[in-house]
Amino acid sequence: MTKIPVQTAPDTATAAHLPQVSAPRNPGMALDLDWVASAQANTSAIERRAASLPGRRSVKKEFQAAWLARAISCIDLTTLAGDDTPGRVKRLCAKAMQPARADLLEAIGLPDLTTGAVCVYHEMVPTAVAALAGSGIPVAAVSTGFPAGLSPYPCRLQEIEESVKAGADEIDIVISRRHVLTGNWQALYDEMREFRAACGDAHVKAILATGELGTLRNVARASLICMMAGADFIKTSTGKESVNATLPVSLVMIRAIRAYYQATGVRIGYKPAGGISKAKDALVYLSLMKEELGDRWLRPDLFRFGASSLLGDIERQLEHHVTGAYSAGWRHAMA
Repeated sequence: MTKIPVQTAPDTATAAHLPQVSAPRNPGMALDLDWVASAQANTSAIERRAASLPGRRSVKKEFQAAWLARAISCIDLTTLAGDDTPGRVKRLCAKAMQPARADLLEAIGLPDLTTGAVCVYHEMVPTAVAALAGSGIPVAAVSTGFPAGLSPYPCRLQEIEESVKAGADEIDIVISRRHVLTGNWQALYDEMREFRAACGDAHVKAILATGELGTLRNVARASLICMMAGADFIKTSTGKESVNATLPVSLVMIRAIRAYYQATGVRIGYKPAGGISKAKDALVYLSLMKEELGDRWLRPDLFRFGASSLLGDIERQLEHHVTGAYSAGWRHAMA
């Protein structure tokens, strides 16, 4: 395996001190069904490319620590459980503000490192907003009948509006999968446009639930539709499906983002979610973003991990970098 040389690693040595930039909102565009119909996916070629990724890059020592610090800055630290309580959310927010032990952050020169956001259900938005006040960490709320997206349509729109009113900076919406499976692209476009309008100033992430869309071609076409309709991010999964983020799906969505950028000049963010729990997996996704889209997509305004357990493994790897010894996973509790 080839080590990534210094000049190809992200400038993660200053990950906690990145300028507070934010990609401009996606205004969307008119529905272009010819473009949608032309979107195809060569499954065998995509799978070969995806299979080659984990073995093509290896980063060690201070370079690995730098990449892992960047990964932390791009995590949407998430709790989406039926037994969530205000106390749990407050602890998660404290973890977002100090994602690793203070001595480890000091040792790698990033004492102010934080996660990219905290993601919760609507009910917990006020608690998270209060806990993160003054930190600069945005609150993301899942919405529109998450995870199935089958609640009455007016209720889905109202849920978005209520979360924005409660202080959510970002809204993770779920699309109606049936529109994709039946090829009703106009309905998907109209739905996404209304969701985008309901979000107001809050950024909107469109969750495609790719594990339920059937084919990679459907993933490509749904990605284009959501971007045309104004999504600021496209996201793989709710984390509740049987198949969540995968490298083939990610490659298809990332290349749709690239095509949209080349056609419109608008940068769309990407969020893989579900099943990414190991530091080594985070490194693979970061290298994929770098190779396919470039360094600009290695910042939290354009890339997020939807994860809960990933942070614990990254902290464990950082401790190994600092001390030379691995610790037990239970020493790096999430909250």
